[in-house]
Amino acid sequence: MVQGEFQFTLNDRAGELQINGDWLRGSAPLGSQLLSQLPENLTSLSLSAEHLGRWDTALPAALYPLARHCQTQGIPLTTDQLPASLQQLLALATGVKVADADQTEARHSLRQRWIEATIRAGHRIQDQMIFIGDLTLAFGRWLGGRTKTRRRDIAFFIRQSGPEGLAIISLIALLVGMILAYLGSIQLRQWGAQVYVANLVALGMVREMGALMTAVIMAGRTGAAYAAQLGTMQVNEEIDALKVMGVSSMEFLVLPRVLALVFVMPLLCIYADIIGIIGGSIVAAGMDVGLLQYLQQTQGAVDWLDIFTGIIKSLVFGLLIALAGCQAGINCGRNSTAVGRATTEAVVRAIVYLVVADAGINIIYDKLGI
Repeated sequence: MVQGEFQFTLNDRAGELQINGDWLRGSAPLGSQLLSQLPENLTSLSLSAEHLGRWDTALPAALYPLARHCQTQGIPLTTDQLPASLQQLLALATGVKVADADQTEARHSLRQRWIEATIRAGHRIQDQMIFIGDLTLAFGRWLGGRTKTRRRDIAFFIRQSGPEGLAIISLIALLVGMILAYLGSIQLRQWGAQVYVANLVALGMVREMGALMTAVIMAGRTGAAYAAQLGTMQVNEEIDALKVMGVSSMEFLVLPRVLALVFVMPLLCIYADIIGIIGGSIVAAGMDVGLLQYLQQTQGAVDWLDIFTGIIKSLVFGLLIALAGCQAGINCGRNSTAVGRATTEAVVRAIVYLVVADAGINIIYDKLGI
């Protein structure tokens, strides 16, 4: 048996590939070897098989890359001297359009990502609905006195999210009140109406900023703490242990936190309103507005309906923050990285909830003429 071999000859940039010997699988040259020795700047290429012996699939497999290269480079390829069956194989193989692998992969990848994102969003919505449903059932049982929710747990979380957060709420509310007063003073000074800065600060704090800023602070502080606490319990398999003992994690862990935050948020909102109004009075004093005049103007600008609009917002915000934090913690993974991810997710999700809910509540207020 004469082993297969090849030789390129070049005549004025017109190449010829001579195929000799037996081209059998395992011993024949590969297509990459043909391409590596292909002369450059060819104007045409012809294939010659005058001394070709026996051959099998190794020969068309080796010639196919060469034929494709000529096709893509626009080099005329002559195969008349090859066996008829081999000519037909090459014509059939090169007649199929080559798909762009990168574009196909990109389209597939983009479609796959959309599908996966849709599936994940569906699962997330499903999990939220299940979580809210379980929480609602647990709340119903709590109202009927049939849960394992302990009062001392609720009191503990009230203390944790309320008095311990007064310092940061005081600072932020005071600054927000001062900022509102400064913003109003720029326009009111032009008209000699500095006294109305009290109206601006009071309404701004009571109807909007008091509840919203308090909620943002609680989302970053208490909501993240809820997610971290429950996530750590998930990592330590404490939640699994409760399930084994027949204790509902929703009643024992989630409900006390939700009730505590819903109870505390209106109180913190009222506190932030008062501090914000005090902050506005500091700025108003610099605008020659007396304290008594400032308080009288505030009293005339704000009524009980304005106060209740802010309190209702704070109730909704407290519920949303607790839901985001507890759900992220309960659904946490089993390692420390998952706890950090759950904490971040709780804060981000809570803030998104707050913005959407605030916009929705304001629209409802506007439609109701409040």
